[in-house]
Amino acid sequence: MENLSKEILEKWHKDPNNWKYGMFYFNPNDKRIFPPKRFENFGFTINFANKISVLVFSIILVVIISFVIFFGTKKY
Repeated sequence: MENLSKEILEKWHKDPNNWKYGMFYFNPNDKRIFPPKRFENFGFTINFANKISVLVFSIILVVIISFVIFFGTKKY
């Protein structure tokens, strides 16, 4: 990722056009995998315009679901 200034990143973050339905971050110019959420105090979100970000999110989701299925069905 090229060195983007903090001002550009903040401008993208505050632009309502980069937030679909007010909650899904979608900015093809932003190459960060986990940009801050719209309300930054709440952590990070996924940039749904970044294929790597969506892939990482999908892998994490599959791992969590696999653990729930495997350990949730185990009888002790």
